[in-house]
Amino acid sequence: MIQFPHCKINLGLSILEKRKDGFHNLETVFYPVGLKDIIEITPLSNPTQEVTFSSSGIAVPGNDADNLCVKAYQLLKKDHSHLPSIQMHLHKAIPMGAGLGGGSSDATAVIKILNKLFTLELSEDALLQYTAQLGSDCPFFLHEQPCHATGRGEILNPISLSLKDYQIVLIHPAISISTAWAFQQIQPAFKEKNILDIIQQPISTWKQDLINDFESPILAAHPILQSIKTELYEKGAMYASMSGSGSSFFGIFEQSTTIPFFSFSAQMKVDFIS
Repeated sequence: MIQFPHCKINLGLSILEKRKDGFHNLETVFYPVGLKDIIEITPLSNPTQEVTFSSSGIAVPGNDADNLCVKAYQLLKKDHSHLPSIQMHLHKAIPMGAGLGGGSSDATAVIKILNKLFTLELSEDALLQYTAQLGSDCPFFLHEQPCHATGRGEILNPISLSLKDYQIVLIHPAISISTAWAFQQIQPAFKEKNILDIIQQPISTWKQDLINDFESPILAAHPILQSIKTELYEKGAMYASMSGSGSSFFGIFEQSTTIPFFSFSAQMKVDFIS
């Protein structure tokens, strides 16, 4: 069985307070974007191990056992011992450590495939609980629509928001940002305006009001990222922002805009009409 897990961008990201469990309460809007990985899972007829993992496309670092997709299988296996051994292949197109949620999307796709392929009949609530154990943004990828997210990012409220009349440009510079380091730079605080209200405003106002709290410290540490955001606006973006804790940036352009050439020497640029 094959699935095509998509990535996401964050429309605003407010870090509100640190929790007693060490996590942070936040507010954001997750918006699905059409850059996709490919995951194929098939049963193994003569298994020598529970999971045989392979990959192509963007190189996937680390040991197979540490891959979030493999961990998703192991998570279900604990409660469903009859789950058979599988061959799992991941074709990676979504850059890693980019704030686009590619790893979370892939792991959630594994849960969805295993549930359907082996008739586990997991309820929606069970799927949410499993995915939340894999990562705070994993539950979003059970949805196929924009969601307002609170808590750690796992409390989701689907919303009506469409950017289909705009073009979304993704730019991924060759810079890796540590999420742990990024959180250490933030002084949590509640905001005067909440993100859910801001996104109801015209996109022309988002530049002033829709803020990603991670941007300020990360742009200060990596000036090249500021130049990316500046150029997105110079080339006609109505709104430009970093996604998640970076380092990817996106620009929202009017449909009539001819997407220009960007000057960045180290980038992955993908144009989308979403």
